[in-house]
Amino acid sequence: MKLKPVLLILSAALSFNAYAQAPIVIKFSHVVATDTPKGQAAERFKQLAEKATNGRVKVEVYPNSQLYKDKEELEALQLGAVQMLAPSLAKFGPLGVKEFEAFDLPYIFPSKTALYNVTEGEIGKSLLKKLEPKGITGLAYWDNGFKVMSANKPLHTPSDFKGLKMRIQSSKVLDAQMRALGANPQVLAFSEVYQALQTGVVDGTENPPSNMYTQKMHEVQKYVTVSNHGYLGYAVIVNKKFWDGLPPDIRAALDKAMKEATTFEKAIAQRDNDMALDAIKKAGKTEIYTLSVKEQAEWRKALQPVQQQMESRIGKDLIAAMNKEAAK
Repeated sequence: MKLKPVLLILSAALSFNAYAQAPIVIKFSHVVATDTPKGQAAERFKQLAEKATNGRVKVEVYPNSQLYKDKEELEALQLGAVQMLAPSLAKFGPLGVKEFEAFDLPYIFPSKTALYNVTEGEIGKSLLKKLEPKGITGLAYWDNGFKVMSANKPLHTPSDFKGLKMRIQSSKVLDAQMRALGANPQVLAFSEVYQALQTGVVDGTENPPSNMYTQKMHEVQKYVTVSNHGYLGYAVIVNKKFWDGLPPDIRAALDKAMKEATTFEKAIAQRDNDMALDAIKKAGKTEIYTLSVKEQAEWRKALQPVQQQMESRIGKDLIAAMNKEAAK
């Protein structure tokens, strides 16, 4: 009988030890396919993070809106239902951090170099800091490249957009962009776009080629215009309370893993978009058209007023600072 208390103590100790060694779980939710640049980078981060922490951290990646749709995921992060997201930068405007909508401005980045001058410099860091009062810590910017336009009619000049219902993310800038082209913007969750295009709820949309191809949108869009008119990027973010509560050595290991995953993501983004555009062409269902220099100048002229329209919303000084960095 005397053995019973000893066994109970040993059992409790073993249970405590097992609990103490249970891995820290990071649920990483996103809305795109696994074979997109963001999807691949999320998987790479999982591998790097688990290895760097010797299994003390377990990263569970949920792609393709498995857990939450566009409009739900930020609230889920703030509530702690998930720990990590990589939403498009446009998502922070509706959250109240309107400065991020500067990334949606048409033709603000003439090149990837110009873009990285902003995201990797002081402007990018200061914007991530603005998320902290919302209970969010920003870790990195991920790239998905420049966007193409698609529809079931050719889109060569701004006048071709007149009256078209064009799907956009929830962004006042993107709304203004489509209106400047004469289109009617329609806000839809990313997971709903294919069906909306298929059924004619919307006539067209804008996307980087990798998103368009992996969601099979090219199967229900007859024309693609390589316009490179806008940029689509993401911020990798975590729940601030969760992040601040991690042991310092774990946080440092995850930071390092994120830096490596970010380098990987940037390297594959352009490659994957080029491959996706080629795959869309080979599928034979979609005609691909690249704007001439003259046509792109027409688009720029039509869309230039959007910057002035958005100064009061985003901040005149921020737009000027981004234009200055882009011009370097």
